[in-house]
This record gives sequence, structure tokens and C-alpha cells, in this order.
Amino acid sequence: MQHLHRSEDVRLASGHHLACVETAYVTRGRLNADRTNAVLVMHGYTTGPSMLDAGSNAAEGSWSGLVGPGAAIDTERFFVICPNMLGSSYGSTGPGSLDPATGRTYGASFPDITVEDIVDAQARLLDSLGIARLHAAIGPSLGAMQAFSWGVRYPERVARVVAAVGAPHLPADAVSARAMLDRLNAEAAWTDGRYARDPKSMQPFLTRMRVQTLKFYGMDAQLSADFPDAADREREIERLAAIWAGEFDAGSLLVLARAVGPFDVRGQLQRMSAPLLFVLSRSDPVFSPALAAELTPIFDAAGLDWRYLELDSDKGHLASGADSHLWAADLARFMNEDL
Repeated sequence: MQHLHRSEDVRLASGHHLACVETAYVTRGRLNADRTNAVLVMHGYTTGPSMLDAGSNAAEGSWSGLVGPGAAIDTERFFVICPNMLGSSYGSTGPGSLDPATGRTYGASFPDITVEDIVDAQARLLDSLGIARLHAAIGPSLGAMQAFSWGVRYPERVARVVAAVGAPHLPADAVSARAMLDRLNAEAAWTDGRYARDPKSMQPFLTRMRVQTLKFYGMDAQLSADFPDAADREREIERLAAIWAGEFDAGSLLVLARAVGPFDVRGQLQRMSAPLLFVLSRSDPVFSPALAAELTPIFDAAGLDWRYLELDSDKGHLASGADSHLWAADLARFMNEDL
């Protein structure tokens, strides 16, 4: 069941205000009496809280193998909160939402946001639930970046950080807002961001883009067992892409790309007091395992208590969910450690 939290007159890092910010979220498990068992699970760039569902069409793979009764993030013990990001398309305020000042969708008028704005919206949600401190902040991809942001922005509120197939900064060859804007501008239906008058007009573009993304992320390898024939895999990828294109708002692609572009907390990691579990995938083309060597001296210089796992997976950026069995036991140990 999806829930909704509302905040009024929210000031963004840019100085702009949003009259109302709604954060959609789902929960698993129950909050204990002293409110100390909450785990925040954050999703990636084009995903939403459905990442927790079996069979989820998530670009980082379904996390149903990691979150649930008896799983590494055990919902018989933990209260899991998975919020949809500010600026996204699955119930939270974003460019597809109605602007209360005009009664029309924001579209291109939606203000620029930052990863910090996204995390601050989550903090307000936790405040409304009476949760002062998280047992863990966890996520893959852009969710990992949010987890790092939680660690440095609210160190007193986080007991553990788990960052999977992500990093404390955006690698140079990852999402580019400039490249995304160029691709959108090449589409006649985009009409300089006024597509919102007919959101379905962007679906053919979104489908094509999603097919490319899923292939790049490793979906071909994930589907190979169920669809050994290449033509059957192609059809399945196109089917999954079309489902996503019918749900996602094109404007969110640009808003979130702009949010993550300048993200870099490498110089702030000394603020993070929580132990870190850092997880990369051998075959990930987005957050390469080469990042481990690059970040080791930075993590050490910041005095982090951290450990590293490299998933021996051929499923690329999908590995944290698609091959969850490769690290579920390590995650469970990390979640259960006495601190």
C-alpha cells in the first residue's frame, strides 16, 4: 500500500520554493515501540518503490531477494521505508505534478533540485513518523548516492550506510543532464518541455531509450536463462521498456539528471560516522569496480569504517538485485552487527 506525506512551503537548495511537496512511500514490516528499527531503502534514477516487489521492472533489478521476511533486510525485524524521490514519477512531487499556482502540470517550470533536496524530503518524512535515527540507509545506484548523502548530511541519524552499484560522486561517463536535454530536444513531441500537455506523446522516445538502457545495464544477461533465443530476449526487453515508458514522466529524466550531475560528497566523508558497506559489480558499465581502487584512499583518509564487496556477476548494473544471492549473507551480517 502506498502512503503519502505532505510538506508545505519547502525551500530548495536553489532558493526556490515549492508550495507543497508530496512524498509517496511504501513500507514493509512494523515500526517497534521505541522507533529504532527503521531502514530507509532508496531507489535509483528511473525506478520507484516497486523495486521491493518480486518481478519489479527496476533498472537495478528487483530487491525482493534482499527485503522481506527472513531476508537480509528482514521485515520481521525491521521497518522498511521506501520513498519515491522528489522529482520522480511514482507519486512524489515532480514535473508531472500539478502546480497549485496554475492548476496545470509543472512540466518545464519545475525548479532544479539537488540530491540534498531529495534527502531532506525523506528526513521530513521520517520526522512525521517520529523516527529520529535509522538502523540503516541503503540503496542501489542513485539510491546509493542518497545513502552517502544521508551519511554526511545527517550523520547523527544513521547507524549504517549501504551503497550498492553507486558512489559518493557521479562518474564522468554516467548520467549527463546536457546529453539528456539534447536527446529530448531532438524529439518533436518534447516541445521545449511543454510535452506535459500530452504526456503520452513522449512514450515512443521513452520506449526506445529504455531498451537501450536495459541492454546497457545487463538485461540481456539476466534474461538469458528464461529466453535463450536472442529474438525472444529482444521482444521481452521491448515489452518491459514499453511498460516503463507508460509510467515514467519524461521531465523527471531531466530533473533527476540535473539533480545528480553536481553530486559529490567525497570531500565531506569525514562527517560520516556510520560504518559503510560498499558494493560494486564486476560487470557494471556505469559504476565500474575500478571505483574501489579510486575511492580506497579517500575512504581511508576520511577515517571511515568500511568494507567492500565486489559481486562476481555478469548482470552489470542489475547485479545488486538480479544476483542478490551473491551478497545477501554479507548484507545480513552487516545489518545484524552490534555497533
